[in-house]
Amino acid sequence: MHVDDEEFESAVHDALAGLPERFLKALDNIVITVADEPDEGQLARGASATGDLLGLYEGIPLPRRSWGYAGALPDVITIFKGAHERVCHSREQLIRQIRRTVLHELGHYFGFDDDYLHRHGY
Repeated sequence: MHVDDEEFESAVHDALAGLPERFLKALDNIVITVADEPDEGQLARGASATGDLLGLYEGIPLPRRSWGYAGALPDVITIFKGAHERVCHSREQLIRQIRRTVLHELGHYFGFDDDYLHRHGY
């Protein structure tokens, strides 16, 4: 499955735009970006059993932020286009998976671990 960069970025944007307002208001000091593939460091930090890294959250989750967090660089969520294209076989599946990945990575931002997120379908 292949889509152009603009369509992929639009799907990521749509996933964010579909969040309830209370979650959007809680997003602070975070950047959400798209990359074709993870670099070696990102792969090491986000190693998965399948080998394809769909997304990666890098930062300090909200529940762990304290007074010392002031002035910190933004947290970063990266959504990887290549991995999504490899695991999806239709445009509809791709859109659903992008949304699921965005929500999964935002779950880490809100302090949830992989076990919790996977148990709840993310």
